[in-house]
Amino acid sequence: MPASFADATAPLVERFNKSQSRIQLSVSRGPLDTDAVSDLAISSLLLGSSPYDLLLMDVTWTPKYAAAGWLEPLEQWLGSGALDDLAPGAELGNAFDGHLWRLPLVADMGLLYWRTDLMPEPPQTPEELVAISQQLQRAGKVRWGYVWQGRQYEGLSCVVVELLQGAGGRWLDQGQPQLNSAAARNVSRWLRDLVILGITPPSVANMTEADALQTFETGDAAFMRNWPYAWAELNRPGSKLAGKVGITTMVGAVGVPHAATQGSWGFSLLSGSGHQSAAIEVLRFLTSAETQTELNRRWGYTPTRLSVFTDPALIAENPVLPELQRALAASVLRPLTPIYAQLSDLLSREFNAVITGEIKADPGMEQLQSNSERLILSSGARG
Repeated sequence: MPASFADATAPLVERFNKSQSRIQLSVSRGPLDTDAVSDLAISSLLLGSSPYDLLLMDVTWTPKYAAAGWLEPLEQWLGSGALDDLAPGAELGNAFDGHLWRLPLVADMGLLYWRTDLMPEPPQTPEELVAISQQLQRAGKVRWGYVWQGRQYEGLSCVVVELLQGAGGRWLDQGQPQLNSAAARNVSRWLRDLVILGITPPSVANMTEADALQTFETGDAAFMRNWPYAWAELNRPGSKLAGKVGITTMVGAVGVPHAATQGSWGFSLLSGSGHQSAAIEVLRFLTSAETQTELNRRWGYTPTRLSVFTDPALIAENPVLPELQRALAASVLRPLTPIYAQLSDLLSREFNAVITGEIKADPGMEQLQSNSERLILSSGARG
């Protein structure tokens, strides 16, 4: 597991091991960086003698790992009702090519954070976000209107997914890129205009989630795009914005549903495991409603099970849960393809170049379309 999840589940692992004597569960604590975890896992799997039975997987890894033959289908172990208790949106990204490969542990969705002390309600369209930002900036209430993830990395791809969906566009359609569409051009132009208009700082081109949060939590911005983890940070004791922040889904065009990029983590069973039955027992335990309740209560992780989202006692402790459930229901997946990492690299590189002004929006999207088409053709991958 990535380090953060290994730390959060350590008491659960200890409890599991003490509860019985048949299975001894141990967890390898990986690095914090998602790509670094995947690199370590792949290195182990390529050797053909991986010591692991289960792997905690990011939602975008599933097609690549399944296509490589590294995962064992779960339907034969969990039955046809494996996803029955999942909240809408949490069921996405667990199946690929006709098989169930993954059971989610926690949900993650892109959210729009807004200052409840500066406005009565959040914007509903990109135009409203710009107008409110400029009004607050003119009044001297904030230095910046909106901060987000603009660095050339996966965070920018997640931003683009939400905006594309909200503009009525798609990244891929029937396996073919749609990145020179009117929607894609408008999205890239809007992101660049945010910088030109001074609503977003030029430094956004190098911003990650942590950078955007740092700017927002000091009170310097009216809006921020980030993940659910930021809620606990903003409402911690002593926070400047405690009790002054609301969350919603990212704005979209009039008549187009808002969207939130789905970024969940879930467990997969490795095909080379010599302890598959025991591993399934562990998987059931670590994805149970009881486990998810504890992870939310102690660490603020967003659950995936509907029974946890609707638990009255938990809602009383964490009143933001219903809003998170609504955002999860609006979530959209990044393309399900074994070459997702390469496609995402192309997209984040070109959008970053547009944001910095290195290239204009229209030629940038034409270049991105052409590069994506060539990658798909050369790889033979299905989107």
